[in-house]
Amino acid sequence: MAASAADTDTEVTYADIEAAARCLDGHAHRTPVLTSRTIDRRTEAKVYFKCENFQRSGAFKFRGAFNALSQLDRAARDRGVVTYSSGNHAQAVALSAQLLGIRATIVMPDDAASVKLEATRGYGAEVITYDKTKTTREAIARALAAERGLTVVPPFDDRHVIAGQGTAAKELIEDAGRLDWLLVCTGGGGLTSGCAIAAGHLSPGCRTVGVEPAAGDDATRSFHTGVLHTVDNPDTIADGARTSALGKLTFPLIRRHVHDMVTVDDDQLLDAMLYLWERMKIVVEPTGALAAAALFERKVQIERGARVGVIVSGGNVDVRSICGLIAQRDERAGG
Repeated sequence: MAASAADTDTEVTYADIEAAARCLDGHAHRTPVLTSRTIDRRTEAKVYFKCENFQRSGAFKFRGAFNALSQLDRAARDRGVVTYSSGNHAQAVALSAQLLGIRATIVMPDDAASVKLEATRGYGAEVITYDKTKTTREAIARALAAERGLTVVPPFDDRHVIAGQGTAAKELIEDAGRLDWLLVCTGGGGLTSGCAIAAGHLSPGCRTVGVEPAAGDDATRSFHTGVLHTVDNPDTIADGARTSALGKLTFPLIRRHVHDMVTVDDDQLLDAMLYLWERMKIVVEPTGALAAAALFERKVQIERGARVGVIVSGGNVDVRSICGLIAQRDERAGG
């Protein structure tokens, strides 16, 4: 099986993030930083939203995927790549591979959001679905890599992926200026660790906080205990954060560079997502609203007048499905 970059180099530095920014220049969108007076009044802070829902393929994942694929030599590009993802990394690898002329095979759960499955196929990737109650995506990807000679591009546990994700915070701080806090959604920890490294370098003293769904709180437990915890198929609407555990790279990076980890439940997540839809007029998926939910629910004790960055990680939402969940919740509340 071809090795991923994570097998050969485990250190990630701000220099890696700078290199990733150069690689992404002209390929990734420099997404907007939005503000809202209403949200500033509600939170008693100055809040800056880095809107990765406007990124190519609809999420921050394009940054890491394109950076990682760009590092492959000609032989590896000719053989192709394989990855596994519930959706956003799948789309990001598929699009990056299309742009770079690389064949991509993507392993996705059979219950992945239809909008993400369709988009991944639309970018030209071969999609292989699986039943997550019977096997793991990593096992399928390893078998495919061994059989076809493909290079595995992990969704988060790869130094080039982490460096690429860190460019989101780099741009945010360059555009918004110094931050006191940075709130970031956490799944496998690639975005959180990369952004924490960038924030620590560009805005010394900035406290980065990772935010998980309460049903999938493995990273939060790992952070607070210093022992790697796992969770099996967490039942949460935040499908981008249904990872089983932090990685061998992201766990120590988060322990070293992140200030705190907190969780929000699915109802709080729905509230935050709807609030962003209605007040800021932006389409945000559930995982993309994790950081905002923590801010709105005051999960972090942010001082009055603080400058707060919030990473809105993606906008690939299955609107029909989410509207159904909202209706179900409203029925429960009414009952």
